[in-house]
Amino acid sequence: MSFADYDPRIIALYDTDNPDGPDHDYYRALAAETKAHRILDLGSGTGLLTVTLAIAQRTVVGVDPSPVMMDYARQRPNAERVTWIDGDASAIDGGPFDLMVMTGNVAQHIPDPQWAQTLKQLRAAAATGAVLAFESRNPSTRAWEQWNDEETATRDTQFGPLTEWSDAEETSAGLVRLTSYAKIEHSQEVLVEKLDLAFRSAEQISADLVAAGFKVRAIWGDWQKNRFNGEQPLMIFEAEAIRGVAGETAHG
Repeated sequence: MSFADYDPRIIALYDTDNPDGPDHDYYRALAAETKAHRILDLGSGTGLLTVTLAIAQRTVVGVDPSPVMMDYARQRPNAERVTWIDGDASAIDGGPFDLMVMTGNVAQHIPDPQWAQTLKQLRAAAATGAVLAFESRNPSTRAWEQWNDEETATRDTQFGPLTEWSDAEETSAGLVRLTSYAKIEHSQEVLVEKLDLAFRSAEQISADLVAAGFKVRAIWGDWQKNRFNGEQPLMIFEAEAIRGVAGETAHG
């Protein structure tokens, strides 16, 4: 999957904008609950969560297609505990894994038909019984309409005052183009980031998981593990790799 990489100045602000919180707590608790020894973080980004998963007796692999993000991840404290791989799901190595995660709505950044292929590649890297967990926004709440209603805001950053705003447009059913703007006031330079986000329903994602060789064991509606009822803005999936799938590793 190719894309225009991020501006390093945006990445420098990424952890501030996406801090450690209840989502990371959920994934760390899941790692403990599953007694995971080999963990894959696909779409590991700046590695903020990834390095905290890499405690004693665990092997952790972080994979991301953004060289800028991976450069940042490799410089953070405890980065040496993680094996970092530049690329998408086709670059996955180091399995079989017993826990695989995609955080930060990574699933929505993977377009069709790469989405189905990504799930198959994850299944091929999983041991039988391994857990795959990730979150995705509920399309029925139409989050992009709220993004358009947000007002322009200016904040102080290490680059001086930064003014931010965004536009979101549903370009086709289930596909939203999000364009984010960040104006560095001192230089008047405007940084532009364009993302195409796939909004898939719980039914569609569940079917995709089954087709790839997983069974859905839970869909949560929040990080406190309340069941998804169709109305919450977030869907958190836990799926289990089932036995007897073509392409499964010999260890699976």
